[in-house]
Amino acid sequence: MKVAVIPARGGSKRIPRKNIKDFCAKPIIAYSIEAALNSNCFDKVIVSTDDDEIASIARAFGASVPFMRPKNFADDFTGTNAVVKHVIEQLSEEGYEVNYACCIYATAPFLSPEYIQKGFEKLISNNTQFAISVT
Repeated sequence: MKVAVIPARGGSKRIPRKNIKDFCAKPIIAYSIEAALNSNCFDKVIVSTDDDEIASIARAFGASVPFMRPKNFADDFTGTNAVVKHVIEQLSEEGYEVNYACCIYATAPFLSPEYIQKGFEKLISNNTQFAISVT
């Protein structure tokens, strides 16, 4: 399985609610979700969040939020790698085998599906199974 993980916690300190702030008439996270979906590279586009409002908005734009992120992965000190690993482990517990994972930040409104496709093509052409991060 190929999965895109979009981390979006609710407790941003520097810019409160930054992941769902309007940017050109839509929540900023919508751009990342749409880029991931429109790339056609992924079997699942998952938003990892601890916040009900973010989860609702993510679902409205077509992402999956199959579980809420636990508090211990939603603090000021948990890094992105731990969040992506948590998603992969949760999917594994549900019987999915994740072969490729791509982290796309919620605040990347200028990311295009073409950039995701090019990155994935490079990953495949190198015949490897490492997680890639797109910002």
